[in-house]
Amino acid sequence: MADEEAARHLGGPQDPSTAWRAMATMCGSWSLQGFGMYSVIEKSSGAWVGRVGPWRPHDWPGTEVGWGVIRSRWGLGYAFEAAVACIDHAVLHLGWTDIIHLIAPDNHRSQALARRLGAENHGPAALPGPLRVHPVEIWRQSANQWAERRPVM
Repeated sequence: MADEEAARHLGGPQDPSTAWRAMATMCGSWSLQGFGMYSVIEKSSGAWVGRVGPWRPHDWPGTEVGWGVIRSRWGLGYAFEAAVACIDHAVLHLGWTDIIHLIAPDNHRSQALARRLGAENHGPAALPGPLRVHPVEIWRQSANQWAERRPVM
């Protein structure tokens, strides 16, 4: 979260104490809701390279599968592979009937990934509370649409 470019569409760069609190929030989601983001670990190096998973904080605009991968691993397919597995999990095990991805209007890489996953842009959405200052668009598909057009791995 300290990398300015990688964190640009995730609320901006964070100092270590702010990043720690965000990490604790992710961990707390598991205790409170029984789901949350997964860590993405690169098999070849054992390095942590990002987070992907189901996410639904209080007052969130919907049931989201989100992602964030460190810049040095962009374009390697980690977010795509993990997002497919997480959407499968959200639909099959969490019972979600609607999957969203909240993406900044100028985040073209994530928009391309959402398109590849079968989602369509449904326009602007509002984040809750202090996050409201960050413009996002809601990319969406139903569980039925996912079943019909799930990408082949």
